[in-house]
Amino acid sequence: MTKFGEQAPDFTQATDPLALFAFWLAEAVRAEPEDPNAMALATVDADGLPNVRMILLKGSDERGFVFYTNCQSAKGLELIAAPKAALLLYWKSLHRQIRARGPIEKVSDAEADAYFATRSRESRIGAWASQQSRPLASRGDLDEAVAKRISEFEGKDVPRPGYWRGYRVIPLEIEFWHHRPHRLHDRIAFRRASPDAPWVKTRLYP
Repeated sequence: MTKFGEQAPDFTQATDPLALFAFWLAEAVRAEPEDPNAMALATVDADGLPNVRMILLKGSDERGFVFYTNCQSAKGLELIAAPKAALLLYWKSLHRQIRARGPIEKVSDAEADAYFATRSRESRIGAWASQQSRPLASRGDLDEAVAKRISEFEGKDVPRPGYWRGYRVIPLEIEFWHHRPHRLHDRIAFRRASPDAPWVKTRLYP
């Protein structure tokens, strides 16, 4: 079995999807000119309609894929009501795509605090000033809220707001796609019944 972060000689022969994910992401970091960790995140609203938006992947390991958000935002509220999500990463320069989906869990406060501390001071203040996803009368109102928070935290550290936290997608399905000529692409899917179950690998028609 491949170890986490190692390359499989041929991705279609890989047995560990999380190790393969780590290798593909590392290659994307070297190849993509901007935001190699950009991903589409899909959630479900109260009416059962899907919502999708681009966000940034901020962590990945054997446990799953981590991102951060305001939990009072649209996606935050949807994740509270239906704690499951799907994600998609696409790297045009490498002709590769990864899809994954599964239940979500909150990351620990310590993990969220540690990541929040790495953000720029301006971004941390923005997390306090923005009522994400809610109606905004004018840009001026946002600028005023930012100015208020700048004054409030002057000379102080900017802590993580209690409503700003991280989520981990625990994958039950991961699919790897690689472009081939004439639309005869390679697709390899890994599925498991639960986070503790073994992965079952299937090659798919393009």
